[in-house]
Amino acid sequence: MTDKLIIVMANTDTRNGEELGAPIFQATVAAAMEYEVDVICTATSGRLMRKGVAEKLFVKEGSPKSVYDFIKDAHEAGAKFYCCSPNLDLFDMTTDDLIPECEGIVGGAHLIEEVMEEDCRVLTY
Repeated sequence: MTDKLIIVMANTDTRNGEELGAPIFQATVAAAMEYEVDVICTATSGRLMRKGVAEKLFVKEGSPKSVYDFIKDAHEAGAKFYCCSPNLDLFDMTTDDLIPECEGIVGGAHLIEEVMEEDCRVLTY
């Protein structure tokens, strides 16, 4: 049985909070079910790893919980969040700009190695 889930957030648009709920919620659920969960934020979703961005986004208008609150919930459940290395240059960020829940920076080879060498499942958003 597979014990690892990788969630790749590549096409989720950080300008639309509705798109961000499902992948983060599923990361929380999988981590709570004691699966190892990595969430890799790449392309546009890499912005979520920048301090101050997710705090201003809401899955539903009027919700008291921000997207950052959902990220914190997933992290507390055991999900690990990563920022893809090209995002630092793309969005003029440094590692100091990253939220504390971001475990670190990964490159494209990391995802390929994980998928090819680990017994895991991948969800892409």
